Amino acid sequence: MPFELPAFALVRAVAPRFDACLREHTEPPIDVEAARLQHAAYVAILRGLGIQIELVEANDAHADGCFVEDTAVVTGARAVLTIPGAPSRRAETREVLPVLARHCQVQVMEGDARLDGGDVLRVNGMLFVGLSSRTNQAGIDLLASVAAEDGLETRTVPLSAGLHLKSVCTFLDPSTVVCAPSLAREAMDILHASGCELLEVPEAPGANVLALGDVILVSIAAPLTVALLRARGKQVVLVDVREMHKADGALTCLSIRIPRPGHWSA
Repeated sequence: MPFELPAFALVRAVAPRFDACLREHTEPPIDVEAARLQHAAYVAILRGLGIQIELVEANDAHADGCFVEDTAVVTGARAVLTIPGAPSRRAETREVLPVLARHCQVQVMEGDARLDGGDVLRVNGMLFVGLSSRTNQAGIDLLASVAAEDGLETRTVPLSAGLHLKSVCTFLDPSTVVCAPSLAREAMDILHASGCELLEVPEAPGANVLALGDVILVSIAAPLTVALLRARGKQVVLVDVREMHKADGALTCLSIRIPRPGHWSA
């Protein structure tokens, strides 16, 4: 199954109370208006690449809502609507479900399972899922059962640093994963054993890139990573998501990518 530009991207507008979102550090302060402008620019880039946008409106009760990736994982024709690990985020999924259901057969997570989409890294026919403070083994097991119906294998990756697995490593191309120096050795070994080349990047924000077909979105906060990827011949587009970084978010967090039938997207 070929890797391609996604057909659709589900995004969610920045909430008026975005500055009340969950984050490890309360400083520096978040500029909500700047975050809105940065989010709009991100969406414009996706549109400019030919991706159709599905927008879920902001809800002031969901300060973290723009980090929509955590609410669902698309495996192909199917998707899992998650139960996010943070209790304050669990109601977000209700407003994502009807939009997602227009494109995928949706399995709604239940019971004690917990899963954040930011913990799910797809590389070719495999899902690597971070066992983190937000994702438990029950959540991974449910995702694995759905993913298997779309022909995917799932592997658990114990996570010792970073909020999510994709905080410290992301898909670059079908043979390469970029990673932060903080990625645990055990996680590196699992990725290596599965045939992934690991490219260590010099900046933490550079570990979260978004591959959209041949184009790689990289945070403007990672200039050394930009130079490294361009030296490898990658077509890099810089994106300013610095307000999202203040909220422990990054590029992949801001959308759920939905592939064309018979293809897959990062």
